[in-house]
Amino acid sequence: MEVWNYANLWEAVAAATPDRPALIHGERVINWGEFDARANALARGLVAAGLSHQSKVAAYLYNAPEYIETYYAAFKAGLAPFNTNYRYSGDELVYLFDNADAEAVVFHASFAETAASVRGRLPKVKIWVAVPEEGHPVPDWAVSYDDLAAGDPSAFQAPWGRSADDLLLMYTGGTTGMPKGVMWRQEDLFKGLGGGANLLLGLPPLETCAEAGERARANAAAGAEQSITIPVAPLMHATGQFISFGQLVGGGAVATLPSRKFDPATLFDEVERLGVSGLIIVGLAFAAPMLECLEAHPGRWTMPSLKRIVSSGTMWSAENKQGLLKHLPHIMLMDSLGSSEALGLASSASGGGVSAATAKFTAGPNAAVFTEDGRRVAAGSGERGLVAVGGHTPLGYYKDEEKTAKTFRIFEGKRWSVPGDWATVEADGNITLLGRGSQVINTGGEKVFPEEVEEALKRFAGVRDAAVVGLPDPRFGERICAVVDFQGDTPPSLADLQAHVKSLLADYKVPRELVLAEVVRAPNGKLDYKGVRAQAQAALGVKA
Repeated sequence: MEVWNYANLWEAVAAATPDRPALIHGERVINWGEFDARANALARGLVAAGLSHQSKVAAYLYNAPEYIETYYAAFKAGLAPFNTNYRYSGDELVYLFDNADAEAVVFHASFAETAASVRGRLPKVKIWVAVPEEGHPVPDWAVSYDDLAAGDPSAFQAPWGRSADDLLLMYTGGTTGMPKGVMWRQEDLFKGLGGGANLLLGLPPLETCAEAGERARANAAAGAEQSITIPVAPLMHATGQFISFGQLVGGGAVATLPSRKFDPATLFDEVERLGVSGLIIVGLAFAAPMLECLEAHPGRWTMPSLKRIVSSGTMWSAENKQGLLKHLPHIMLMDSLGSSEALGLASSASGGGVSAATAKFTAGPNAAVFTEDGRRVAAGSGERGLVAVGGHTPLGYYKDEEKTAKTFRIFEGKRWSVPGDWATVEADGNITLLGRGSQVINTGGEKVFPEEVEEALKRFAGVRDAAVVGLPDPRFGERICAVVDFQGDTPPSLADLQAHVKSLLADYKVPRELVLAEVVRAPNGKLDYKGVRAQAQAALGVKA
């Protein structure tokens, strides 16, 4: 039986094309042979530190080659890597590492002060591995990542081997509560992401891990351009991480940006310098400044190598897509509806003269929409339901049976992942996304999905970004407050925006309060609704 493990897949590619680039970071290029050798050495070092089968390894890192090398090493050693939000404070890190049962932490040395403040509270951690940075040496209580990576490069297999059941934990949900670890078996993650299929190239799913190497070898022998993808979104979140994994399975390379502050001009320069074919973003947090940069410098970049921009995890407006396609008419914009718990829910594509509407998606082959009591929503009925996906799904949330039972449900005698996104099913079978139920605003008995109002606000001229939250109201329970980031000479009044929204949506969805400010977003580009609500309460003098 084939063991679908990312270590086996990437090893096949490394053996087939050892001299091709695998990881790129500015002027630094790590080829596939080096990538494999460094991961072997790291895996040895982690096991030598006392880690055993499925011990948890934290990646407390910025986007960099070391991020993916750490995961590769963990996969080789039969360990379970997990992501860390690098913006977390000390107490948040303690909660995360303790909840995950972390036994190793790999961190950039610039985080040493925060790591030092919490390590005494984390007795399960057996080894702290620091990635040295300019001006940030390795602390004396940590091991140098570079020293470990320079160790024995020969092929490594732990005594317990590796399995398709080996886990990857994806921690998610920190903006709406304490983060929870989604448990992905490697086989389910790989197959949930398409199993190595490439629809654009007409390639079916892989039949063996060795075939990944055969495809990479054939591509190189034919003299074909190697696919290079930049995860603009952080690798610490599912969108950037999972799509990058697929890029590597396909024999491509992953390039990360050295700058830790997003600058679209730097991104576009790198696309043209490297001949990048794909970008991974998370909605308007990245797409809006990208369009603004193109508008401010028409004709400066043509980016002929760029074929696609992929986004997932948040709304991406049709207006922004149309603007990007005006400057880059040769590319495809791929908008995916999914989450850390649910892959392949639905997707849309814009390009080649076609532009998808905001929040309109084609359902994936394993996706459906169900009412809360488990009835399948009929196409064209107008009934609201929860988007669900079957097939290859996670095992659940790590050490949280209650949340697992709420998200992974049985409908029609089958197990489905139901992350909480509400939608309707159109007569043609397409899905219209309404929003996440956990953020719904209940005003006067009417349910309002913030995403619907946010997209309406963004259609007002000059609105760069918008977020909508519910604030306490003695009469209606909650009233709608809009936080709007406006660019222009004359900011709109509340009345201006109310009239605009009223022309597009029902009266009860119109904002009753307005705060003009930069919208609070998480590092991955998703709205931080908890932060936005606090921002609005502070600006309006509303008690929490």
